[in-house]
Amino acid sequence: MFDKFYNLSGLPFLLTPDTRFFFGSSGHSRAIAHLVYGLSQQEGFIVITGEVGAGKTTLTEQLWSQLDRNTYVIARVVTTQVSGDDLLRLAMANFGLGDTPGTEKSTLLRRFEHMVRDQRKQGRRCLLVIDEVQNLSLAAMEELRMLSNITVDGKASVQTILLGQPQFRPILASQDWEQLRQRVLASYHLGPMTEEETRGYIEHRLRTVEWHGDPVWEATAFAAVHRHTGGIPRRINTLCSRVLLFGALEETHTISAGMVDDTAEELNRDLGAGLQPVMPPAAKDQQDLVRRIEQLERHALRHEQVFKRVMDLLEANVTGRI
Repeated sequence: MFDKFYNLSGLPFLLTPDTRFFFGSSGHSRAIAHLVYGLSQQEGFIVITGEVGAGKTTLTEQLWSQLDRNTYVIARVVTTQVSGDDLLRLAMANFGLGDTPGTEKSTLLRRFEHMVRDQRKQGRRCLLVIDEVQNLSLAAMEELRMLSNITVDGKASVQTILLGQPQFRPILASQDWEQLRQRVLASYHLGPMTEEETRGYIEHRLRTVEWHGDPVWEATAFAAVHRHTGGIPRRINTLCSRVLLFGALEETHTISAGMVDDTAEELNRDLGAGLQPVMPPAAKDQQDLVRRIEQLERHALRHEQVFKRVMDLLEANVTGRI
């Protein structure tokens, strides 16, 4: 709806990863550099961690778009709350290998080894990506380590990228995971974007769908988005999409900090979106009270305007049908 109102060629803040919208923040650029370095080693494990919604999946999608598909064959496993044997079967399925129920593990391993050998003969390397790795059991990780032992002509034939949330780092640092940790050749933690990068990210996504300054974003609105989202891309997408929707309903061509604040509050109330403003530690009670009163006034006015806009649209649709 708002894309038509603002004459955009598409929706700029969809949650689905899309390489068209990739924004090379300092953190994402460093993460890509670590991935490229790790792949150049042609063996071992690459670890990328980050908060939920930090852009780990988008990062790997961007990497895939740059890889030569004649050099790599890629499989990705997203569901990781599985046993070691099930993880092996999932990896095989995503590499295109069939699996007959009841097949012995030794047979599966031989089939997997034949596959990687065949790929190696054709000049391709097997790249396995495991998402949500913090959910893996030690037994499942041992399966991955064993797969990394497969070699062809003395060279490793399977390389693995592990994507996970921050809690995976202390897990990896534990004594039980020593053997796998020794095979990690590159590791990077993807942090949130800065306030400046958040603004660049929003403007980049808007320009990708042919935004030409409508709506105008006030500088304080960008700062408010960063304050409420902490610079996490998925949270930014959720908040900005709703802000544009309300902007279209109110028929406004300016996005203000007040609109962002009110929308974040509504998201927290309606969806529990986890958008929390970072308040100055020395904020005075009186200033906080004034802000809350102003916010309530804007909130009431917004609901009145949105209700009127919706009623106008309904009346127009009814009149059009008559």
